Amino acid sequence: MRGVAILGSTGSIGTTALRVLARQEDRFRVAALTAYGNAALLRAQADRFGPSFVGLVTPNGGADDAGWCTGPACLVEAATRDDADIVLNAVVGAAGLDATLAALRAGKRVALANKETLVVAGELAHQAACAGGGEIVPVDSEHSAILQCIAGRPGQEVRRIVLTASGGPFRTWPREKLERATLADALQHPTWSMGRKITVDSATLANKALEVIEAHFLFGLPYDRIEVVVHPQSVVHSFVEFVDGSVLAQMGVPSMELPVLYALTHPERVPDAGVPPFDPVELGPLTFERVRHDAFPALRLGVEAGRAGGAAPAVFNAANECAVALFLEGRIGLLDIPRAIESALAALGGAPAGSRDALLAADAGARRHVTDRFAC
Repeated sequence: MRGVAILGSTGSIGTTALRVLARQEDRFRVAALTAYGNAALLRAQADRFGPSFVGLVTPNGGADDAGWCTGPACLVEAATRDDADIVLNAVVGAAGLDATLAALRAGKRVALANKETLVVAGELAHQAACAGGGEIVPVDSEHSAILQCIAGRPGQEVRRIVLTASGGPFRTWPREKLERATLADALQHPTWSMGRKITVDSATLANKALEVIEAHFLFGLPYDRIEVVVHPQSVVHSFVEFVDGSVLAQMGVPSMELPVLYALTHPERVPDAGVPPFDPVELGPLTFERVRHDAFPALRLGVEAGRAGGAAPAVFNAANECAVALFLEGRIGLLDIPRAIESALAALGGAPAGSRDALLAADAGARRHVTDRFAC
C-alpha cells in the first residue's frame, strides 16, 4: 500500500485521480488531500477517503472545526508527510512550485500535472531531485506518452519527439475572427474536459508551449528536437522518433485516467477498467495538420522563451496566467493574451534567474506588467 498525497484534489485532475484511486484501493491509500477553496467538495472527499491530512489554501470559514491545515503552507506540509510516498501535484500555476521542490528534496515520487513547476524552475527541480532522491513522473498525456514510448531506452537513441495538440475550439478559425472570440467560445474544447484556465491555454496553444518547455526538462532534448503537430482526434498522444528512423506512438481514448494511473504505477502496469476499450475503427480516421503559428503566436513565444532560458520561461508563464485570468474576467480579448505575453517578455525576459527568489520576483514582475498595461 503506497500513500498518495493529492494537491489540488477538487480540480479536474484531482477528481480524476480520486476516481482512479477508488478503483485501486488494494494498491494505494489516500494519505493527504489539499484544495484551494472548495471546502464543500474537499470535505466530501475527506469523508470518502479518510486521509490523515487535509489542507485548504483559502479557508474563508470552510475549515472551521474540521482540524484542517490552512494557508499556502499546507501544500508543502502535505507534500512532505512521511505517509505520502507519491505526491500528485495538480495545483494550477506557479503556486505549485514550492511543494514540488519540497517533495523532491524529501525523496518522493512527484506525479506532476503542474507543468508550471518545470517551466518556471526546471533547473531547480532537477537540483532538488538530485539532492533528495526524488523523481518526477509526468501526468500530462503527451509526456506520459513519451515516457511510455521511450520505455527506459537511453536518451541518445531518441532523434526527436513530436507532441500532439488537438488544436482546440479555434483550430479552423481565421485570425480576424479570433479577435471576436468570446469566453464561451474558448471554453468549448472539442475533445477534453478540463478546468477553465487550462481550457483557455489549449485554445491559444499556450498550453502546448508550456508542454514543449516541460518536455525539454523531462527528457533532456534540445528545443530543435521537440516539435508540435495538430491532431484533432486526440487519440495519438505523442510520437517518439528514434535514431534508426523508427517511430513509436502511444494511443488511447482521450481520458486523463490513463496517464494518472501510469504516473502512480510506472514502470509497471496494473489492471484497470476505468476507460472503454480502444476501438480504432470507432476512433478513426486519424488526421494531422501543421500548427498555424500566425493565428496562435503564444506557442512561438513560449518556445522562444524556453530557448532563451533564464527568467524568460517564468515570465512567459506568469504573463500568460495573469492574461488568462483577465480574459476569464471579461477584461481583455482572446488575442490580448499573446500580446500581453510578448510585452512582458520584451520588458522582463532578461531578468535575473539564479535562485528561487529571483524567479519568483520575475514571476511577480510579469504579473504586474500585464495588469498595469492590459487590465481594463
